[in-house]
Parts: sequence; C-alpha cells; structure tokens
Amino acid sequence: MATTVRKSIAQFVPSLGLPKTVKIQPSKSLGLKQMAIPTLIKVIARGLRWSAVDSFLQESGFTQQQLAEYLGMPLRTLARRKEGGRLDENESERLLRLSEIYDAALHLHDGDKADAREWLLSPVRGLDNARPIEFARSDFGAREVRNLIGRLEHGIFS
Repeated sequence: MATTVRKSIAQFVPSLGLPKTVKIQPSKSLGLKQMAIPTLIKVIARGLRWSAVDSFLQESGFTQQQLAEYLGMPLRTLARRKEGGRLDENESERLLRLSEIYDAALHLHDGDKADAREWLLSPVRGLDNARPIEFARSDFGAREVRNLIGRLEHGIFS
C-alpha cells in the first residue's frame, strides 16, 4: 500500500525573497523627504509637522483660509494646530491628499503654480462643473480628480 504524501503549496512556489523596501516621494509640495511607505504611514499617524503645512502654503500659494476650508476646520483651529506644531492624523491625511492633487495639477500645467492653483479653484466641466479642490475632499473624489488629470495629460478631453 502506497503512502500518500501531502505537500504544501509553498513547496512548489519559488521563493522570491523579501521584497525590497519601496521608497516614495510623498509630495514635493509638503517638503517631505523620500521615505518608505510604512514610514509615511507612521508619519501621518503621528500627524504632519507644521513645517509641512508651511511648505505647502508657500509652494502652492493657497491661503490659510483656503487650506482650513479644504481640511474642514475653522481658521482658528488651524491656528491652534500651528501653535501645537502639528496636524492630527485625519488632517494630515487630507493635506497629503491635497498636496498630491496639487502636484498632479502642477505637472498638468507644466509647472505653472498660478495656473495649477486656478484650475483647482475653478469649476471644471469634467467634474460636472465642480471645483477640483471641492471634489478632492473625499478619497473617492480625489481619485476622480486624478483620473481627470490623467485623461487631460493624455489629450482625452472630458
């Protein structure tokens, strides 16, 4: 009688070794250095430092009032975050999302900061005449803005 040997599927799948750590540039407009994704997640969980907010405001030309509106907070709360030196986790995630959208719009407008900012603040036909900055307040809306930017970069007018 032959004995049946059960083998694990892992025995048949070649080992690829541990994956190399992927480093990303989170967002140029935040002035953050290149970092591994797990590190970025930890930075966001702790809250972005105020220096990242300052960097974004200088780079983008947005006012503190416009940023506070995007982050969904009163201007006074934003001022308290400045005093405390950092944003909370949710605010940090929203700022990272906005900075990624801004960087994509900047690329779309060939590095023209004023044009990128104006595009984000103006109604856009491809978003049913909504302003991209308003659309990007949610993760789903931000994906739609990034998709629109991608279509426009490839000459697909919406």
